[in-house]
Amino acid sequence: FFIVINIPQALGTITILCIDLGTDMVPAISLAYEQAESDLMKRKPRNPFTDKLVNERLISFAYGQIGMIQAASGFFVFIVIMAENGFWPNYLVGIRERWEARALNDLEDSYGQEWTYVQRRRLEYTCHTAYFVSIVIVQWADLLICKTRKLSIYHQGMRNHQMTF
Repeated sequence: FFIVINIPQALGTITILCIDLGTDMVPAISLAYEQAESDLMKRKPRNPFTDKLVNERLISFAYGQIGMIQAASGFFVFIVIMAENGFWPNYLVGIRERWEARALNDLEDSYGQEWTYVQRRRLEYTCHTAYFVSIVIVQWADLLICKTRKLSIYHQGMRNHQMTF
């Protein structure tokens, strides 16, 4: 969205690295220490020739569903924070070049307030932080959802405290 509709950057490079290296890896490592599901031995084994570990269903679930929910939550908080500070969503479209101009210290928002470059950067960093926090919260929910394939969280329990900070 950043390049296509020419809006200010919703998520910075450093926060993308924090998501990729921190919030993705720690939950994945903790899932490795998770106890096996109680009905695991009752299931028939997978066929290694026809049943792949990574299949179309898994990829579409991971990227098509979970990824879209994470992106939607991030853009929602971005738009809410920008709107609360006077930059309505329709006003954001096409503003990126003026937003990033260091020499422009009188950029007007939807209400006619003028924003300096430093104020705009502070608002942008606030949006980066909110986007990051929303991704982390959605990943916590996703971690609870992905703990088991068939059992509920009540049957599986929450006894794994590996990688809990």
